[in-house]
Amino acid sequence: MRTGLRSIAALAISLLLAANVGAWGASAERLIASKAFDTLPPDLRAFYDANRDRITAMVTDPMDSLANNPKELRYHVIYLNRYQPFPFDSLPRTYKKAVGKYGLSKIEANGVLPWQIGVYSAKLTDAFKQRNWDDVRLNSALLAYYVAEAHDPFNTTDNTEGQRTDQLGVNNRFGTNLVDRFSLFFPMHANDAYYINDPTDNAFEDCLSAHSWLQIVLLADRRSRAGLPDYTDEYYDRFYNQVGAVLIRQLTDAATSVGAYWLTAWTNAGKPSLPQH
Repeated sequence: MRTGLRSIAALAISLLLAANVGAWGASAERLIASKAFDTLPPDLRAFYDANRDRITAMVTDPMDSLANNPKELRYHVIYLNRYQPFPFDSLPRTYKKAVGKYGLSKIEANGVLPWQIGVYSAKLTDAFKQRNWDDVRLNSALLAYYVAEAHDPFNTTDNTEGQRTDQLGVNNRFGTNLVDRFSLFFPMHANDAYYINDPTDNAFEDCLSAHSWLQIVLLADRRSRAGLPDYTDEYYDRFYNQVGAVLIRQLTDAATSVGAYWLTAWTNAGKPSLPQH
């Protein structure tokens, strides 16, 4: 009986974590996508600006899919800490080699986020080649979502929700609540989009960079709560003062990276002429 109850509790916790995975809430995802438009060169930006509302509206679709199907969690994360030590050189960056080394079940269980970005980069490239503008819009949005996820420190660890350090909900406090409270004051100035030589390898680098901030955010969360009865306004003021620069950097870098992936897909497709609608 106790074993059954423990199994039920474990399942409930896993479903809860899947539903709340990642630091970036809907507001952060849309903010990243919105800033990405500004990184593009004029000939490409005209097309994206004409479709800004449609792409921005679709960018959170994977969040809805995950809520309905927790098995999709593997596409949103990569638990780098399970491939110790940093910088996790034991993990091949080629999917076939990674599966050959660790087995499909382990690779899938530990998350495939960088490879998911590679898949959608290829899908967007193909959509540009085919001049299928509906697919260009859709895959631009989905690619933007996953690229943004690679800049979230909590998508690079199996301590996704702070559950392993007794900080449950820290990911939402960092990437949802801080954004909702302070984003109007963010000095976000994304750099110009650039060409990416290897989309999957670049995604791994983004995940590594995000992971490097994880312990700083966790420590700031603990310090900000010290002496307080709950996560009060004072807590959020303290938390933002300690990690606001990290948050803004990750959101800004994500926007630059999203623009870079859009530019790369268009370039690899041969820079087809674009409709202005």
